[in-house]
Amino acid sequence: MKKLFAVALFAASFYTSMAQTNAFHLSKKLQQQFVGVWSLVAVENINPDSSKTLPYGENPQGMLVFEPNGDYAIQILKAARPTVAAKDKNKATPEENAALVKGNNSHFGTYSINDVKHVITFNVQHAFYPNWEGDVQQRSYTLENNVLRYVVTNTTNGGAITAVVVWKKK
Repeated sequence: MKKLFAVALFAASFYTSMAQTNAFHLSKKLQQQFVGVWSLVAVENINPDSSKTLPYGENPQGMLVFEPNGDYAIQILKAARPTVAAKDKNKATPEENAALVKGNNSHFGTYSINDVKHVITFNVQHAFYPNWEGDVQQRSYTLENNVLRYVVTNTTNGGAITAVVVWKKK
């Protein structure tokens, strides 16, 4: 029995050390560049005909958080959204609900960064737009002077619309 316990204890400690070895890791450089809180600057959709729209308005509000353990959370809101007249979201009119849905995009999960290819990979666990849940989304990025720009090729608008999202590190 003691031998069985010792083998189990060894196996558990071996597994734990292996899991820690394979855990999320960012270089110090990437930690300094990415980890922290970011404020939304702009979201610009680019349509197939090259025309551009601002789906969250001229002054969208939002926050992006990159944690050092590989977790992330994104919240994007249209600055001007109507309030719900009934003061109860369960009693919102169809028009109020439509405005709320169109003025919101949020998701969270885990992320990784390929500094060589300049790609952020979001592993979306949960999202306001449920079609994204379980998706692995890769976004090419640039990062200069604490301003992060990335391109979303599979937007919530579907089709051939792409979006450029800009964040400023706080």
